[in-house]
Order: sequence, then structure tokens, then C-alpha cells
Amino acid sequence: MFMRNCWYVAARDWEVTRTPFARTLLNEPVVLYRRADGSPVAMEDRCCHRHLPLSHGKLEGDSLRCGYHGLLFNDQGVCTEIPGQPRIPAGAVVQTYPLVEKWGWVWIWMGEAAKADESLLPKWWFCEHEGWKRSSSHYLHFDCNYELITDNLLDVTHLAFIHANSIGSPAILEFPAKTEVKGREVNLQRWILDRPPPPMYKAAGKYAGNVDRGQIVDFEPPCHTVNHAICVEAGLGGFEMKPGANTHKLHVCAISAPTPATEKSTHYFFCFSRSFALGDPNVDKAFNETMVNVFREDKDVIEAQQRMMDLKPDAPQINILVDAAPVAARRMLRELIGTETRT
Repeated sequence: MFMRNCWYVAARDWEVTRTPFARTLLNEPVVLYRRADGSPVAMEDRCCHRHLPLSHGKLEGDSLRCGYHGLLFNDQGVCTEIPGQPRIPAGAVVQTYPLVEKWGWVWIWMGEAAKADESLLPKWWFCEHEGWKRSSSHYLHFDCNYELITDNLLDVTHLAFIHANSIGSPAILEFPAKTEVKGREVNLQRWILDRPPPPMYKAAGKYAGNVDRGQIVDFEPPCHTVNHAICVEAGLGGFEMKPGANTHKLHVCAISAPTPATEKSTHYFFCFSRSFALGDPNVDKAFNETMVNVFREDKDVIEAQQRMMDLKPDAPQINILVDAAPVAARRMLRELIGTETRT
């Protein structure tokens, strides 16, 4: 079951062109393309005649012609022509989906079209703020359920083990986190005080001594998560730190928008935004290459989780303290899906 009356990332903006592009989203086959004016279109990737994927066809103006018997569908999904047949049967229509382009992504609304509302996109101001710089948009295909990715993002303690050589350190385990549920958001905060910076932070911030590091995670359903990494000199951080309290602060946002392909596969779209070293090409490289490899480390672990869950689906499972935020996010999503199903 998936939440449908919400926005998901369907593709990176450059993936959608004048050539039909197929992608499975929420177990639904979707074809995307651009009109002649550059605006994107998304429709069901299935001809209503004999089910050939429309992505096997070709564009004619803003319409898409099926590659099997030549039925022509306009950008509203309505069949306007059947070769050799003047009459078009009732029901010669395929579904279309509302789209919005933002932050280098094409977002799709897979639920009731009348409820599509651009204001319901995440409020990611740091993706477009003048004092911030957004990285390229990245993509990885994960062979796992998308909620396992959310679990991983809301459990920051795994950095001490999976990412020990890049962004993690054992000090994470010494400091407890706070978890709060605020309306339709789950927030996790942890501050690691007066400890040596991990290698990547030390290089980026040129810190001479210990630092205070904030790990703040914001989740909103269905699957949108921002991991804030804040690093300041020791003595300047903590739960009550005020914005702008110092001039030597690193703040990075890792923005995650995993979209379910099926129950056991996920299109993982992500990018980074930072408030420091905006003109430094070496830092650009770190967030367009090095940090992508950090996410590949997660991919190996999470896919192994899914394989074991498939092998032993009824095996017992426990929760521990670090599961408070992931459990809250799962509970919230279950409730929202249930509400959709009942209405």
C-alpha cells in the first residue's frame, strides 16, 4: 500500500525529453515526455487497445502514437485517431498525472488529480536560498522497500559503523537523541559535544580542535527526509544553539526523496545543499562524487536487509532506543494511508 495524494519525484528534469521515457512508480507504469514548449507530460504507459507500453511509440507534436496499431493519444491521454477507423470507441483514454518541476526534479501526483496542490511540496527553502548552493541531483536504484531507506535516514547512529571512514565517528553513540512528532512531521535531534570532527568535516571546516556537531533529521510523509549536519567549534553548539551564533559553522542538508517503484524496489533521488564554500570546486566535487559513495554504502546494507527479510519474512524483530524516530514515521505513514483508503 502506498500513500497517493501527495507528491513523489518521478525523474530528474534532464531525463524527461522529447523521447518517451518509461518508469514504474508505485507499481504503476508511467511514460513521461515533454511537449514542444518544454512542459512535461506523464500518462499511463499502456495503450488501452492491446496494452503495448506507449513508451514504445513515438511523439507527433504533443501527442504520443502507439507503436502497435497506431492509436494516437493527446497530452490529456485521450485517443484522437485510430488509423483505418473513423469512429473512436468510448473509453479510448489512458490516465494522466499532474506534474510540477522544482529543484531539478519532476514531481508527480499519483492520487486524485483534483487534489493536486503545489503548495503541498516539501518546504525545502535551502534548495533555492541565495546563501546556499544545491548539488547536482543524484539517483540510485535500491532493491528494497522504500521505508527501509526512511528507517536508515532516521537512525543516525549507523554512521558510526557503516560510514566510519567518511562522515561517522564512535562519539555518536555517547549522546542520546530527542525525537518529537509535530503534526505531520517527525523530528530527531542529537548533539555530539566537544569531540574530534570526522575526516570530511575536519577537511571542509579546517577545524584545529574539537567541535560540536548537530545531527537533525526532519521527516514528512510519504518519504521525504532532510538530514541536517551542523558543525561548529566546541562550546558553541547544543540543543539551544541560536542561528548565526558563530561565524565558523558548517551546515549541510542531505535531501532524500525516495519514490517506490514496487513494494521491493525504489528510485532513490537525493541531493545536497550547503551554506559554506559556495565557490569552491573541491567542495562541489565532494558533494557530487564523494558523498554519493557514502549513499552507496547504505545501498549495500539496506538491500542485504531486504534479501534477509524476503528469506525469513516471519522472523521475530526487536526495537531498540534508536528506533524511536523510524517507528514514529512508520506509524504516521500507516495512519495516513489508512485515512486515504477509508475516504
